[in-house]
Amino acid sequence: MEKKKERSEKEYKDLMNRLKRIEGQVRGIQGMLENDAYCADVLTQVAAVNAALNSFSKVLLAEHVRTCVADNIRAGNDEVIDELAVLLQKLMR
Repeated sequence: MEKKKERSEKEYKDLMNRLKRIEGQVRGIQGMLENDAYCADVLTQVAAVNAALNSFSKVLLAEHVRTCVADNIRAGNDEVIDELAVLLQKLMR
């Protein structure tokens, strides 16, 4: 069974806006390469994209814990704790 998450319009818009900004940053890096930008300048922009993705992940993880995880625990589904532990291990690589 495929799991799904209904998000509020505000949460959806916030997450999508973050992803669109990140997409723009990645396109900017592509442009830098096309224009033979200096390596250090490209790497600085790559670091900015990584930071933006980490920020996106933190926001999404916090919402996941507040809603999905908490709701499942309240419903007696403790399996979600193991799922969260595996997810955190993946995020901390």
